[in-house]
Order: sequence, then C-alpha cells, then structure tokens
Amino acid sequence: MKSWPKTLVLAVFGVLCFPNLSPAPLIYTPGEGWVYQPVGSTGDWRKTRAKDQLEVAQQAFDRYDYATAVSAAKYTLQQWPLSDYAPRAQYLIGRCLEAQGYDEKAFKEYQTLLEKYPKIENYQEVLQRQYEIANRFLGGQWYKKWGFIPYRSSDNTAEMYEKIVKNGPFSEVAPQAQLKVGAVREKQAEYDKAVKVYESTADRYNDQKIVAADALYKAGMAYYKQAKTAEYDQGIAGKAIATFLDFMTLYPDDPRGKEAKRVIEGLRFEQAAGAMKVARYYEKKKQFEGALVYYNEVLLKDPNSSFAVEAKQRIADIRATTGNQRQPAGAAGPAVPPANSPPPSAQSPKK
Repeated sequence: MKSWPKTLVLAVFGVLCFPNLSPAPLIYTPGEGWVYQPVGSTGDWRKTRAKDQLEVAQQAFDRYDYATAVSAAKYTLQQWPLSDYAPRAQYLIGRCLEAQGYDEKAFKEYQTLLEKYPKIENYQEVLQRQYEIANRFLGGQWYKKWGFIPYRSSDNTAEMYEKIVKNGPFSEVAPQAQLKVGAVREKQAEYDKAVKVYESTADRYNDQKIVAADALYKAGMAYYKQAKTAEYDQGIAGKAIATFLDFMTLYPDDPRGKEAKRVIEGLRFEQAAGAMKVARYYEKKKQFEGALVYYNEVLLKDPNSSFAVEAKQRIADIRATTGNQRQPAGAAGPAVPPANSPPPSAQSPKK
C-alpha cells in the first residue's frame, strides 16, 4: 500500500514532463461513444449541414486522417441517415477501415452500404472491393478475433463470396466469386460441396462460355480429387469421367481438354485394375460366373489397358475349361457377389 503514493507521483510527473509522449485524448460524446482526437486537432469537425459534414469526412480521408474521417462520417449517418449524403458517408467508413487493414470490418461496412442503399452509383465498385477483400483471406490473410487474435476461417471466407453473389448475382464479379466458393470447399477437402457449387455455376452462367467451361472442368477435378481420397471410389470415378466427357464435348477447343483426357485415362485404368482384382478373386474361388463378369468389366472399363489382354485370355481359358460360351449375366456391369463369399475391395493397386 505504501508504494501507491510513489506510483501516482511518478505517473503525474511523466504526463507533465513528457506531454508529447502521452497518447492523444479520447473524447466521449453521448450517442457516439469514445472518439479518438488527433494531436493538435481542435475537435471542430461537427457541422450543422449534412453536406458540410460529409465534406469534413471526405477531406479527412483525402489527407489520410482516417480517425477523423470515420468520426465525421458516422456523425453524418447519425444526424442525417436519410439524406443524399448518407450513402457516401457509409462508403467512406468502409474505405477508411480497408485502408487501415481492417478488412473484415470493412467488408461488413460495405455490406451495410449495399443493403441499406442498393441504388448507389458505385455499386459495382463496392462489390469489387468486397471481392478483393475475400480474395485476400482466401490467399492466406488471417482474421482477427476481438481485433487482435489471429485465426483462419474458410467458412467465413466462403460466406463472404456467397454474400457477393447474393448482392449482385449477375454482376461482373459474381461468377468468379461463386467459383471461389468452390475453391474454398476444395481447400477444406469438402469435394461434394465443391462439385455442387461448380455445377450450379455452370448452370447459372451457361451463357458465359469461359465461366461455364471453367466451372465444369473444376467440377470434374473435384470429383477426381474425391475419388483419390482414402479408398478409391469407383462410383465417384465414374462421375468424374462423365463430367470430363461432357466438358470435352461441350468445349472441344478448350486447351484443358488434354489434361481432362489424361485424367480420364488414369481413372479408367484404375477402374480396370479394381475389376481385375475382383475377377482374380472369383476365379481363385472357382466361382467362374463371377470371374467372367468382372473380366468383362475390365474390357468395358479400359479395353486398351494391359489388364485387357490378360482379361481376354482368362475369359477364353475359363470358357474352355467350363464349356460356358454364353455372355455372362451382368457383363455390362459388376455382378452381385454371393452372400457367402464377399469379393475383395475393388480398390486399385497403389502405384
């Protein structure tokens, strides 16, 4: 307790002797709260007309005095919320926050602007600014909890892009924003959600060839990535192949067609490898009907693969051994395995 008088004396001494090192004052105004007052400012920034008040905000913004600009803009909104100057004031708040690196807050202020004043002249510009903010977060910029605790949130970023699309579904940035939602979902390894977004984009913007082609290609790639995760998924692989075939048919001149073809060939090879594994299992168990079905499946999946040569030979050998010359039931697709003898997984061998 005896140390308190000394501490108080030292604090007063520091303020009196080093005023320039003391922080600028905070001014409290009822209805506005605490406002930062720059050093040397007289605080005479409140005006009696909305036009004059907005000019104060604009001039402060132009000279990079963002604290005064925000205060003046907020005062404009508080005193004249329905005036013609209110939208510009709301816009300046967003610009000030963005200039200071408070991107998440800036995005919210821009969102308020678009929702409250949907007829503003610079609507497209504001959408573009929101899009660029979302891109920065997608690119790795951190969010800040309570203004200073950094954290990442893919869901927040996806929500930003979704709001942009909702704000202007047929704006210049909307197609790319919707594609970015898919990119976020891919980053989260939520490929099924990514596919839905890409397919929705291709449908919504089918009249925009570049966008629709990009969306369809990305849908195929998302299916492909999903098929490659964990155990190889024959069903998802089939969807990937079908999507890439649609892409190549609809956009034959797209340079990505070569990559799509390469992916299709790889998927078909893996499908054939999986069918071959099951066929060998059935043959080993002397269940020749099932073996014939899956050897034929190898030929259907990838007739040009190395597995196809072996499959043809095994079909011929089984028919010669069993005298079964008829086309096996289910040759166009996998047979249902006997209940007492489940086949191995059709997962292709790891390369």
